[in-house]
Amino acid sequence: MSEEFYRMKRLPPYVIAEVNAMRAAARAAGQDIIDLGMGNPDLPPPAHVIDKLCEVARKPDAHGYSASKGIPGIRKAQANYYATRFGVELDPETEVVMTMGSKEGLASLATAITAPGDVVLAPNPSYPIHTFGFIIAGATIRSVPTTPDERYWDSLDRAMKYSVPRPSVLIVNYPSNPTAETVDLAFYERLVAWAKENKVWILSDLAYSELYFDGQPTRSILEVPGAKDVAVEFTSMSKTFSMAGWRVGFAVGNKTLITALTRVKSYLDYGAFTPIQAAACAALNGPQDIVEMNRNLYQKRRDVMVEAFGRAGWDIPSPKASMFAWAPLPPALAHLGSLEFSKQLLTEAGVAVAPGVGYGEDGEGFVRIAMVENEQRLRQAARNIKRYLSSMGVNTPAGLKAL
Repeated sequence: MSEEFYRMKRLPPYVIAEVNAMRAAARAAGQDIIDLGMGNPDLPPPAHVIDKLCEVARKPDAHGYSASKGIPGIRKAQANYYATRFGVELDPETEVVMTMGSKEGLASLATAITAPGDVVLAPNPSYPIHTFGFIIAGATIRSVPTTPDERYWDSLDRAMKYSVPRPSVLIVNYPSNPTAETVDLAFYERLVAWAKENKVWILSDLAYSELYFDGQPTRSILEVPGAKDVAVEFTSMSKTFSMAGWRVGFAVGNKTLITALTRVKSYLDYGAFTPIQAAACAALNGPQDIVEMNRNLYQKRRDVMVEAFGRAGWDIPSPKASMFAWAPLPPALAHLGSLEFSKQLLTEAGVAVAPGVGYGEDGEGFVRIAMVENEQRLRQAARNIKRYLSSMGVNTPAGLKAL
């Protein structure tokens, strides 16, 4: 029997897993590791959401199979969210489907709409599922930049001109994971017009819709008139409500794509546990103070991190949104590459970050820093990093104040 499975041969080793394994080993040995690698929220969901989960879980009839596309209440709640937040009207029956996190939704839709050999346009660097969801489905990936400048549009036009077959799907992700870049509505207006002209589906990942800073709300592609003709959008409750482990997400928008996703999911799962869906309804329909609280908390962490790391000798651009910073390696250590730098930061400074190369070849030279530790731990990370940089002979600014 062959052990060379077709899809396994198309999946390279997961680079980030190498650093994760080192982090786990260090912790098992009793070391204090400040984990800024994985985007895993460190806060609990609202109390009323947990209360609803427990209430429904105590019902004897709540433990059978659920609805693959989501119970009616959860789909209505998501439609109400879009109406309130973005002014977008959605039909809960035909334009909304619940997914087990946006990651599962993207992978299932890739399975639904992709044939072997199809060409898909995906950002580089990008969150791995944006490319590997389609690679698993048999597609070929053509990379486009993440930064939404004129080079981005030139890349799209070249892809349509020179790819055989012509690309059929484009993935966009703003606020971006890992780069934290954002776009305005004018970008989406231009993108929808381009997609219609070139007959390309758009899959928009809006997982960080509510983690925006400095009073600049993120926009949805579906705000563009006619966007539902070509686009679906994925959102998640993971970061907005600190419910990452609950695996609650949504796909909304184009009826054809939602129908295809719903059909594939009907073969793969019976939906999330009903009490989880009921609790998610309580989150969407109930008090929204946690959303602003989380947003303010991450903004404060961002400000502390950028300031403290800068005084430690590592200048980091301040992200406009998301729970991540996309940090270039300190210039004097750029020769190490992102993987080796991440390993050294873990072993020498006790700080875990994610190597940028794990998000695509254009991520080389960067690391992703997740703001998932409190302000005190971020300052401790900065002190550790300062010592590491000094040990490597990296000059730190003169006259540093005590961190």
